[in-house]
Amino acid sequence: MNKLPDLEAWAIFAKVAETGSFARTAAEFGLAQATVSKAVTRLETRLKTVLFHRTSRRMSLTESGRGALERATRILAEGEAVEAEITAQAKSPSGQVRIAVPMSFGIAHLSPLLPEFMKRYPDIALEIVFDDGVTDLVGGGYDLALRISALADSSLLARRLCGVRIVLVGSPAYFETYGRPSHPRELSEHRALLYTYSRFGNAWRFSHRRHGDFSISLPTPLRVNNAEALNPALLAGLGVALQPEFLVWRELRNGKLEMAMPEWSPPPIALHIVTPPGRMRPQRVQALIDYLARKFEKAPWADPDG
Repeated sequence: MNKLPDLEAWAIFAKVAETGSFARTAAEFGLAQATVSKAVTRLETRLKTVLFHRTSRRMSLTESGRGALERATRILAEGEAVEAEITAQAKSPSGQVRIAVPMSFGIAHLSPLLPEFMKRYPDIALEIVFDDGVTDLVGGGYDLALRISALADSSLLARRLCGVRIVLVGSPAYFETYGRPSHPRELSEHRALLYTYSRFGNAWRFSHRRHGDFSISLPTPLRVNNAEALNPALLAGLGVALQPEFLVWRELRNGKLEMAMPEWSPPPIALHIVTPPGRMRPQRVQALIDYLARKFEKAPWADPDG
C-alpha cells in the first residue's frame, strides 16, 4: 500500500516558494526554521529530486519545484479554507489578502471602495499590487486578481462581473480639424494613440452587424503601456484612441471627449475576478470577492449586456 502524501510538507513547500525564505515561512507558521527545512528535505528525499536551488545568498525553484508549485499552493489554500470554515475565522474573517489589479483601473475604481471594506472587515489586511501586465497568480502568491480582457483558457477560476465597452474617442476640436470617421478604413487618415498592452498590437479590429469585421494597422505619434496616459493627448486634440469606457466616461458625459463610429465595435472584453485553482477559499478572500462583485456590477460604466 502506498504511503499517504506528506500534506504538511507540501504546504510548507508552497509557503517557502511564496516567501522565498525558510525563516519567513517559519515565522508565518510559528515553526522552528529547522522544522521547515526538514519538511522540504523530507519531500526531496521522498521524491528523489531537488525542489529548490540553494546558495548562501538566494534560493530559487528548480524545474521540478516549479512543476509542483501550483498543486502544492492548492493544498495550502484548501487547508486554510477548511480551517477557516470550521473556526471562528468563518464568522469574523481575518488575515491577509493579496490582490493584483491593473494600474489605472485600480487607482480610479478599486481604491475608492477600500475604506468601506476595511471598516466592515477590520481584521483583514489588504496588499494590493498595481500592474498592467498579466500577473502570475500562483507563482506570485496572489489570492485574486482583477483582469479586464477576453480571458484565455487556463486553470485559473474566473468570475465575470460585467462587460467593459471599448470606445473610439477624440476631442471635439480634433474631430473639427480632422473630420469624424464613419468607417474603420478612414482611420488611416487620422492620428492614432495606442496602448501597448492591447492584445492586437498596432492593429485595431472592429465588427459591424451588417458589414462584418475590419482590421487596420496604424502608425502612431504616441504609444504607452498605461491607457490612462493617453487621456491628456486626447483632451488636447492630438489624436483618437480606443479606450475602455471606465477611463473616459466622465469626459464623455461632460463633452470633453466624443465617441466616433458607435456602430463599429471592437472585440468585447469584460471585468473578471480571477483566482488560483481550487474551489475552496479562505473566508477573508471570499468576503472581498463578494464585496467587489456587488460594487462593480453597479458601476456607472459597467455594461451588463456586454
